[in-house]
Amino acid sequence: MEPEPFDAIIIGTGQAGKPLALALARAGWKTAVIERRHVGGTCINVGCTPTKTMVASARVAWLARRAADYGVIVPEVTVDQVRVRARKRALVERFRDSGTDTLQKTGNLTLLFGVASFRDASVVEVRLQDGETRLLTAPKIVINTGGQPFVPPITGLSEVPFLDSTSVMELESTPSHLIVLGGGYVGLEFAQMFRRFGAQVTVIERDRRLIAREDPDISSAVQEILVQEGLRIETGTDVERVAAAAAGGIRVDVVHDGAARSIVGSHLLVAIGRRPSTQELELEAAGIAVDKAGYISVDETLQTSVPGVWAVGDVKGGPAFTHIAYDDHRILRDRWLHGRDARVTGRMVPNTTFIDPQLGRIGLSESEAERQGRKVRVAKIPMSGFARALETDEPRGLIKVVIDAGTDHILGCAVLGIEGGEIMSMIQIAMMGDLPYTALKEAIFAHPTLAEGLNNVFLALDA
Repeated sequence: MEPEPFDAIIIGTGQAGKPLALALARAGWKTAVIERRHVGGTCINVGCTPTKTMVASARVAWLARRAADYGVIVPEVTVDQVRVRARKRALVERFRDSGTDTLQKTGNLTLLFGVASFRDASVVEVRLQDGETRLLTAPKIVINTGGQPFVPPITGLSEVPFLDSTSVMELESTPSHLIVLGGGYVGLEFAQMFRRFGAQVTVIERDRRLIAREDPDISSAVQEILVQEGLRIETGTDVERVAAAAAGGIRVDVVHDGAARSIVGSHLLVAIGRRPSTQELELEAAGIAVDKAGYISVDETLQTSVPGVWAVGDVKGGPAFTHIAYDDHRILRDRWLHGRDARVTGRMVPNTTFIDPQLGRIGLSESEAERQGRKVRVAKIPMSGFARALETDEPRGLIKVVIDAGTDHILGCAVLGIEGGEIMSMIQIAMMGDLPYTALKEAIFAHPTLAEGLNNVFLALDA
């Protein structure tokens, strides 16, 4: 069988692969796109879209229970998990179908549903869903196969019906007691979500604090908020084994400061990271190098160890965020279609953790700045310093901005508060424009808005 020639082959339709395929095809490139199952990648199918849809449902339940705080009397609040799931599924299908339709209607673009694997560095075999096999070849091949939940080697885990970040969203009823392994971004989003749905929730984290990438004061504030909502947080705790509980459910045997004990719950969610989806690609056939964790190694232009093959999105490791995958597509688009020397070097990596209140992060933390030997000033106030937060009865959290002491330029910030991601993005724009913090300190923002609170943040430096 002679391989069918294309100008570009893209494996995967995530937030890098799909827009890149459309850009190339619309520029006249004969482009093949291979998707194993559903168009849209992790974000649309099992990540951002479904989780944030369910986070929104959980927030409504929480606000309804707090209605009396606002002078509004609401009868007893109950959660219909099946309807929550149906709402989530409907939005996922809407986004997925729209993406599929766009790809199928674009000229110069062939969308194939099947499993892709390398025959060699320039030939890709596709085992189609209907059983047929096709061979494709192109001078440019892009891998965008993403990642999947990591299953840690915990004794007994394979013998119990544990949940991951995908299967937990398919539950038909709210767990009576959900045990969450992992106190990072994903684990905490689900932990708070199901607590608000009505579950008892225990979070087990090996590190001494939650979200260890953040400064200790930010981690502590996050934990305080979650504990206030009734979550049980077990930090500095190692999991020894899991097993079926004698009375039903799942038993997790843990050790904390040398003391062993057991925690029993109805359900177990494992949220301890992700791994690259490369198992079916046959990377060795093309000679594509991976790092010790199995992620595809790339240079700053996203090219792999093999000329003519690139990797984008989560499969290459690094920050596993949708917006970073999308920026990967822009780098290749600009290099190939516009002749620009686009690279990953020096790009900003904002992110928002959708606990409630949100945790928005951009740039350096105070700890990171200190490790780099930078001389900094830190502006920090509680969210109760924002009039709008008080008016909406959302005063929890804090904002912390790290500033270069010599230039007055903003190096980074963490915003734990109502619409923390949006406030963080405003500070990011100031960083993009290379503005000193004083530009925000003296700016006129509409009253009463959350943005206006930025005046107060930087006034704290004058105290």
